[in-house]
Formats: sequence, C-alpha cells, structure tokens
Amino acid sequence: ATHQTMSTSDVSIGFLGAGKMGGALAKGFLAAGLVDPSKLCASDVNSGARDAFAKETGGKAYETNGEVVDNARVIFLSIKPDQVGDVLTGIKDKITPDHLVVSICAGVTLATLEGKLNAGAKIVRVMPNTPALVGAGASGFAPGKACAPADGELVAKLLSSCGVAFAVKESLLDAVTGVSGSGPAYGFMVIEAMSDGGVAAGLPRDVAIKLAAQTMLGAAKMVLETGKHPGELKDMVTSPGGTTIEAVHELEKAGVRAAFINCVRAAADKSKKLG
Repeated sequence: ATHQTMSTSDVSIGFLGAGKMGGALAKGFLAAGLVDPSKLCASDVNSGARDAFAKETGGKAYETNGEVVDNARVIFLSIKPDQVGDVLTGIKDKITPDHLVVSICAGVTLATLEGKLNAGAKIVRVMPNTPALVGAGASGFAPGKACAPADGELVAKLLSSCGVAFAVKESLLDAVTGVSGSGPAYGFMVIEAMSDGGVAAGLPRDVAIKLAAQTMLGAAKMVLETGKHPGELKDMVTSPGGTTIEAVHELEKAGVRAAFINCVRAAADKSKKLG
C-alpha cells in the first residue's frame, strides 16, 4: 500500500448494509492497509450485524444510512436489490459530488441507480463473488457516466485487495455474473462430485474433499501463475495410454465441457432478465 497511484489512505469508506459481503470487503481493505479503522463505518437495520461489523473491523456502526453518508466519502451499497429504491431515495439529498457510490447489488443497472440519485452522482456498479470472503474474489465493475478515471482506479484498487478486479462495459456484467459471480457454485459442485468419486473408490470423505479442493486450487494457481492455456496444462497431465486420458474421455462422453458453457450462458441470460 506504499506505492499508491492515488491516495487511498485518506479515503473514508461506509457500507449501507453490514452483511457478509460488506464485512468481507471491509476486512480486505483493512488487511491491505487501504483504509484506517477510524475511517470505516456501516449501517444496518439488524443490531447483530452492526455489532459484528464493529467488532470485526474496529469501524463504527450506525443505525441510520444518513450517518454513514455524513461520515464516509466512498459508499458501498451492500443491500438486497429490492431495497435499493428505498435506500437511495432516503439518502439522495445527502450525496454530494465528492461522494462515490459503489453498488454490489446484483442485477441493478447503472441507469436505475442514477435515476434514484440526483443528477451528477458518481456511481460504480460491481459484480463481486463470495470468495472475497477469503481474499480470493473475482469482480467485474463498470463506472457510471459521472465518474472520472480516478474513481475507477480507486474502485479497482479497493476490490483488488480481496482478489482480482476487471473494468468492463456494463453490458458485459451479465457475462461476468455467469463466469465469476455464480461460478463459485460450479466449483463447489465439481469438488463435491470429485469427493463422491473418491469415496466410491475407497477414500474417507474428509480426505476426499480436501484432496479434491486442493487439486482445484492447484489447477487454478497453475493457470494464473504459468500463463499457459488450460488446454496445454491438461495435455501436460495426460500421459499416452495413462489414467488421466481415460478420465478425460469419460468427461467428454458426459458432455461436461458443453454443460459448463451452457451453465455460464444460462446464468448470464438470467442476469439480463433480472436487470
């Protein structure tokens, strides 16, 4: 956090909604040294969520959204999509040109968000995912029309503290949802199925789950760290006439590749309809 392209150390950050996702992002920002606990706050109708946020982050927890807007410059909307209208209507006259509103509400478009706030409000729409909870998130984000380049850079820096973040056109956030937003569930199903196979082949369940999960983690790290195409890495494991090509053939017969392409497209299509 020493070689900052822009000063994040002075940034005050507030969360409207102190649930799991907001808490995870807050902890990521703190761990990366991007914000001081004294400049962190959140509001939530649930007193349990408020207490947990204050205890886990050292930040302040308020009962009202207005107090967060008064005390923070970057405002994360980490509420349920159906609450967005009421929440933004309640704070719109407190949002100044100095504020940056960052929405992590699934399916809520920039046009909808901008329509609920006064003209000129700076808004960034983000599609995060749950592995941000363990610092391994993957996010796509799209800045709104009032944003300056520095606003996008700030959001990228903040999100990168919990994983990776890519700026995309808003129309591509549905595709981001299909790959990374919903994607952790596909990974969990693969790990569960592999562990079922391990149990069927005689392994104890706890060993099978850990081997499967670590193997997927290792495969992902190899893709990210070697820069090699996944197909090339797969070829490196498949020896002629060996066990792996036998297994790969079964996956091909089961249409696994097509199933994954279809599931990403189905999630992206559903995201479009929700928006």
